[in-house]
Amino acid sequence: MQSNKISLKQFIQYFKIAITGKEQEFTSGSIRKAVFMLSIPMILEMLMESIFAIVDIMYVSQVSVNAVATIGLTESVITLVYAVAIGLSMAATAIVARRVGEKDFKGASNAAVQVIFLGVFVAAIISVIGIIYPKEILGLMGGEPDLIAEGYGYTKVLLGGNVTIMLLFLINAVFRGAGDASVAMWTLVLSNGLNIILDPMFIFGFGPIPAFGVEGAAIATTIGRGTAVLFQLGILFFGYSKIKIATKDLVLQIGVMLNLIKVSLGGIGQFLIGTSSWVFLMRIMSEFGSEVLAGYTIAIRVMMFTLMPAWGMSNAAATLVGQNLGAQKPGRAEKSVWKTGKYSAIFMGLVSIIYLVFAPQIIILFNDAPDVVKYGSLCLRVIAAGYLFYGYGMVVINAFNGAGDTKTPTYINFVCFWLLQLPFAYFMAITLGFGPVGVFWAITIAEILIAIIAIILFKKGNWKRVEV
Repeated sequence: MQSNKISLKQFIQYFKIAITGKEQEFTSGSIRKAVFMLSIPMILEMLMESIFAIVDIMYVSQVSVNAVATIGLTESVITLVYAVAIGLSMAATAIVARRVGEKDFKGASNAAVQVIFLGVFVAAIISVIGIIYPKEILGLMGGEPDLIAEGYGYTKVLLGGNVTIMLLFLINAVFRGAGDASVAMWTLVLSNGLNIILDPMFIFGFGPIPAFGVEGAAIATTIGRGTAVLFQLGILFFGYSKIKIATKDLVLQIGVMLNLIKVSLGGIGQFLIGTSSWVFLMRIMSEFGSEVLAGYTIAIRVMMFTLMPAWGMSNAAATLVGQNLGAQKPGRAEKSVWKTGKYSAIFMGLVSIIYLVFAPQIIILFNDAPDVVKYGSLCLRVIAAGYLFYGYGMVVINAFNGAGDTKTPTYINFVCFWLLQLPFAYFMAITLGFGPVGVFWAITIAEILIAIIAIILFKKGNWKRVEV
């Protein structure tokens, strides 16, 4: 009884240290503690993003159906911004973690400066296109004339201010690479907290602020993110992060920038392969009617929410790999991945049991139409069959990224998603007539295969020799 009290006390103590960011040494000591210290703020960071996404769509759905559709179409375009931001952020985390592991804080700061320059440059190009052609963009995505008339302001503001999305991603990636995961978490708490407060004020009007409708959601989001970026820059220039930037550091360094671009290409490829495969799967699912599609969509949203702890742990693994390789401790880097993978697999295994037992009850919370519940439950149960592998695979894939080897996961994703998952889903669901269950099994088999291939290649150890 006493030992349980002590362990609970220790958990609370570790939790407090994790969210305040006091523990910043991850190349020595307990690996389990290091995983915990990095994972907790990363999980909370993603939780904030999910909460904001739910609140945002809740407010906008009170405006009109067109308003919700506008967000859907604009976010399809914003996916391209995310692809670049995620690719660059993978490179930033890998390079900063490596430099911090080498105790080369000057090199880490140089990488941070170059990633900010690169982000601003890419965002500027997207801003110009978004400000000049918002109506054309929505038209290209299939928006009806009345939707374009009501929603183009949202597209214009969000794409025009995409520098806030880009920098929020990139600077948080720098903090994560440095092991300052709590700073990244508090940045998103600020950003999303402001968004939640400002959303209704700008959408419905408040005092001197007029009601902007759906455009107000974009204004609120941009202000929230912009404030968080100023907070990030304040920490980089004046704060307590390991990465510190002075005015004299604001110099273009072509060598560092080219290295960033080289490492980021694999990350961009991974994201584009993954998202495009989901789009094609959605297209196959649409053949079976709106209720089946709704069940599938609800199931995927539920799964995304429960994947957050596994995402947090996989991000922790990336930082641990980068820092330990920098500290010339490849053995500790590898051990960190196997331990983190085990914790992730245990968590995902527990979640899969919940899905297998309570799938219908979970889906019915969102929609009680018989076919929605039937196919949503089936989706949860079939995909949950591969959850153990998914938890392990996610950690190992991100470990490659943390080592700066973004090419290997790109090849794995290409083979498993495009060459296996999509043809198999179509063949099973449409050609052989198995319907939606064919798609569900294609997802599960692909994820199991990703984990197996990733583990085999990781054991070969080529990632230990990648220079970044």
